[in-house]
Amino acid sequence: MEAEIKKNYLLSSMKEIEPNQVYTTKETREFLKISDSTIKRLLKGGIIKAYKVGKQYRILGSEILSLISPEVESKVYKAYDKLRSKTIKTIEKW
Repeated sequence: MEAEIKKNYLLSSMKEIEPNQVYTTKETREFLKISDSTIKRLLKGGIIKAYKVGKQYRILGSEILSLISPEVESKVYKAYDKLRSKTIKTIEKW
């Protein structure tokens, strides 16, 4: 019985990220399963675009979705490959 209650709680607490919905940093941290310091670093670095309302940040669901999309991952790999090949060429010139 207790296991069933836990299962129902987990299913009800899991939400789908809506692109046009506005989320707090706490909700975003919970979706991405990251720490408070990590969300601050992502905001400060401009990796996640957010709007400051008073002293708090608000993040659009579309920003969260774009962060976890496969397109972002492929861009990271392309940037890494470009930097790697540039580094190799520089080292070969020495």
